[in-house]
Amino acid sequence: MAEELGLRERKKLQTERRVWRTAVELFLERGFEKVSVQEIAAAAEVSKMTVFNYYGSKEDLVLKPMEHHAGDAAHAVRTRAPGESAVAAVCRQFVELLELRDPSVGLCDQQEVLSIRRLIVETPGLLLRAYANRMHGLQQLADVLAAETGGDRMEAQVAAGQLMAARNALINENHRRLLAGESADAVYPDAVAAAHRAFGLVEQGLGDYATRPAE
Repeated sequence: MAEELGLRERKKLQTERRVWRTAVELFLERGFEKVSVQEIAAAAEVSKMTVFNYYGSKEDLVLKPMEHHAGDAAHAVRTRAPGESAVAAVCRQFVELLELRDPSVGLCDQQEVLSIRRLIVETPGLLLRAYANRMHGLQQLADVLAAETGGDRMEAQVAAGQLMAARNALINENHRRLLAGESADAVYPDAVAAAHRAFGLVEQGLGDYATRPAE
């Protein structure tokens, strides 16, 4: 029975991946709005109902794999070592993912990954959903911080907002440079340095940042 269940789960995973890859190929070829779920189902040789069994919406066909990373920052804080600050934990995790050239931190220059990024940016519905995903990640981080500190929930929201703003700015910059034609390996040293600077700002507080010079 265990072997049968294992085989069944593997087949489900294979079907889910086939549907996703088929959808992405069609979206990249023709545009997100010009492809129907029925066309995706036909091309993947499954029923329309099967598509929706794996993906709750058309947007999920692009974004669902990425949404597994929404809680990355929260996970870094939740599992950090004794004596490690929340800022240090999020920075450390980010730099580790940069070294792996992980798509979740914007430093993967595989053509398919870059093409999907362009598709998201050029499709308002996908861009809105991606923004909602980031906000979900912020809320998860705020929940962890509030639970651990037992402090003011507003303070936890402010801290989470600063951490996620830094993280998202770094990801956006990595995407910008890769989409402009630079390689991940070329960007990597600058990306690591930028991560330390960005999270350093959060750690130290804005202080006198952007103080207007006296006349």
